[in-house]
Amino acid sequence: MPSLSNLSLRTLKWGSTALLAASFCSTAWAQTPREAWHDALADGYATLATSTADLDQAATSYCATPSAERRQALETAWAQAFDSWQAVRFVDFGPIEQDNLAWQFQFWPDAKNTVARKVNLWLGSEQSIGVEQLKADSVAVKGFPALEYLLFDPLAAKAQPLPEERACELVTAISSLLQYNATQLQEQWQAFRPHYLGTEQFQNTTVLAAMHGLDILRNKRLAAPMGLEGKPRRNPYISDAWRSEHSLAGIRASLVGLQQYFLPGLRQLLSSEEGAELVERLDQQLTATVARLERQSADMQTLLADDDGYRNLQLIFIEVDKLNQLLSGNIASELGIIRGFNSSDGD
Repeated sequence: MPSLSNLSLRTLKWGSTALLAASFCSTAWAQTPREAWHDALADGYATLATSTADLDQAATSYCATPSAERRQALETAWAQAFDSWQAVRFVDFGPIEQDNLAWQFQFWPDAKNTVARKVNLWLGSEQSIGVEQLKADSVAVKGFPALEYLLFDPLAAKAQPLPEERACELVTAISSLLQYNATQLQEQWQAFRPHYLGTEQFQNTTVLAAMHGLDILRNKRLAAPMGLEGKPRRNPYISDAWRSEHSLAGIRASLVGLQQYFLPGLRQLLSSEEGAELVERLDQQLTATVARLERQSADMQTLLADDDGYRNLQLIFIEVDKLNQLLSGNIASELGIIRGFNSSDGD
């Protein structure tokens, strides 16, 4: 084939035909919605596996040679790994359903403070601590909330404060189990690909997962602590990641996750003019909501403490509510999807 620089007027017609053919082939080989979703979520699970490996390394490094700098690095690694989990948290089907894996990453809601009780039982016992021992115990001691309690809750320091030996044994065992679970999840998602791509119902399942995730974010993670859902009183302690003052940052990570891992497939699915406009509106609303969260430096507990802070939360809630209306209303209607009960909705 001649180079473009050597094309003459005689070959222009041939070149145009070739370009049209190439365009046709490109369209024919374009990703299906499920292919786009699977590839995007594979990236999300890979990020989770990498960030939990970094967390495990930070825990090992801190406990081997404790210092203020390594403690800060460990806390930062926890936040980054936690955010990586939030980004893919909306996925409630496939490998994540096996062995209560989602609960092993994050036991929440925790109305009875089970995480603290289970961690303190381990700290106060003489049983050897390791990954295999944790695997046999409750999900409440296996994930990010248990590490958060050890790292950020002042009450955890009363018994076996870090970096004392037993607390460090528990921290490193939990971080190692998180890394193991994340690596298994990444591998299982890849193995799940043929079934996911070959099963038509996963198209609606993926959309419903995003709808459920956003609904839980609105109602349970934001409205409930604000007193707008359930009991009509402000209560930061029912939000997730309140001990680390990372509640709103976690919400932001979940919205970024929808933008990165859900929108690519949705764009493929809603390719009509009307559908593309809806996806663009959703993208713009996600961007606006994330930007508002980024401008908010204080976390949930501080904002709930006074009326000015509460008004800031109300503005965030309004933005999230717009997202919910777009996805569960306009977009679901365009796709003919009716939201049903989901086991992750909670009580």
